[in-house]
Formats: sequence, C-alpha cells, structure tokens
Amino acid sequence: MTTIETTSGWRAFWARGGWWRAVLLAVAYIALYIGAGLLIGALFGDRIDGDDVLSSPESLFFGLTSGVLIGSLILAAFAASLGWFPRLFGRQPIGGRWWMWLAPLLTVGAIVLRLFGTDYAAYTAGVIATAFVTGLFIGFAEEVLCRGLVVTMLRDSGKSEWVVMVLSSLVFALLHSVNILGGQSLLKVALTVVFAFGFGACMYLTLRVTGNLIWPVLLHALYDPTQFLATGGIDETHSAEPSALLELAAPANMLYVVLGVVALLAVRGRVGRSTSDGLEHAAPAQR
Repeated sequence: MTTIETTSGWRAFWARGGWWRAVLLAVAYIALYIGAGLLIGALFGDRIDGDDVLSSPESLFFGLTSGVLIGSLILAAFAASLGWFPRLFGRQPIGGRWWMWLAPLLTVGAIVLRLFGTDYAAYTAGVIATAFVTGLFIGFAEEVLCRGLVVTMLRDSGKSEWVVMVLSSLVFALLHSVNILGGQSLLKVALTVVFAFGFGACMYLTLRVTGNLIWPVLLHALYDPTQFLATGGIDETHSAEPSALLELAAPANMLYVVLGVVALLAVRGRVGRSTSDGLEHAAPAQR
C-alpha cells in the first residue's frame, strides 16, 4: 500500500504540470548531468584530450558521450516512472501550419550539406562512429527533456502554445549556458545561448508540424554530430578550411535565430488542460 501511494503521489505531483515544475526538472537534470561529468572527469580525465576532444574515440567517449548517455538514462527512467512514454512519443495533440515546415527543412538542409562537405579524412573511423552514437544520445536527452517532458508539463497546466514554445526553448538555452563552466568565454556562451533558443524554437516547430517527438529527436541526433565533425570541435562555429558545401551550411545558425523570431510573432494556439491520467478534456486549438 505504501508503494502504491508513493508512486501515485509521485505521478500526481508531476501530472499537475506548470512552468516551475518544468524548470525544477531541468535544473535537477543539469545538476545531475554536471555531477556525472565531474565524476567522469575525476575517474577518466586522463583519457580526455582537453585540446582536441575529437582526437580519439576514447577521448570523445569520456569527454562527451558518457555524460549524455547517463543523462539519457536518467530521463528515460524519469519518463518511465511516470508512465509517460506513450504520451511523449504519441501523436501530438495540436498540429502545425505550413510555414512551420521551414524548421525541419532547414535542419535537413544543414545536415545534408555537412554530411557531404566534411573532411572525414581528418578523423579516424572510430571517432566518426562515436560522434554519431553521441548524437543519438544528445538528440534523445535534449529533445525528451525540452520538447517532451517540459512541453507536456506546460501544456498540462493550460499554457498557450506561445508560452510552451518560449519556455521550452529557454530551458534548452539554459542547458547550453553551463558551457561557461567549461572555460568558454562569456561572449561565446552568450552567442551559443541565443542560437540554442532559436534552434529550440525550430525543434518545437518541427514537433508541431510532424506531429511526433521522434522527428525532433532524429534531426537533433544528426545535426549535432555533423556540426562538430564539420567544425572540428564541440560548440565551434567555424571550420579552419571550410569546403563550398560547409560555407553554404554556415548561415544555418543565423537562420535558426531568424525563424525563431518569426515563431515568436506567429505561434498561437492552446491545448486543453490534461487530467492526472493524461487525457485531454478540452479540444485543442491550432493556428
């Protein structure tokens, strides 16, 4: 009986949704992620190349992959404890407008250009393989958190889709603000946060227009590894000797911000508040 009551209380708490629960979850995740990173650094720091994390599969695994793997497991366990996987990866309760297709199309375009424009000879096969495996965990963790759990909690509390997009994108930007702890300059972190907000808004648009969380997960899972293989580092913004294809892909970051601004002006709609069992009791509006 105690176990049943505890489980019900746990689920009921998160089922109420709301912006502060969404932020609480994000902060808890960031704290656990940073803690995992510190532990990995203490145990395996000598295997990470601080000057070039992409220098070997081992360096990339302990420098990035292991952290997002742990983060993915934490979020998967959290979603499973709530029984939310069917909700997160089910059909979205609100559709999208035609212009929202610009978000996934922009992402696919950047991915394709980087896939064919990257100088793979600069890396070993192990680094390339590890990079794409890492991308899968990044896509899963960041999209399940921001476009899955956070979006669901905000909708459950009756927030408008404009608020859902803005707050979920701000949470996504918050995840990237922790780069400052890694020694990045304040200016670089600020630019990364601005881009992250725009990219987050575009992943929200992708969620809306495709109707399923799997598509933001997959696109994000391909976008990140193709970006850092193309640029030669994590959160780098340029390549030393970009090919013509990479030069064509370069404006993508700026275009995400532009499309994010458009979304701020155009996104409307509201999904009805959900009951504790996750069922909608109001017809969704869309625009």
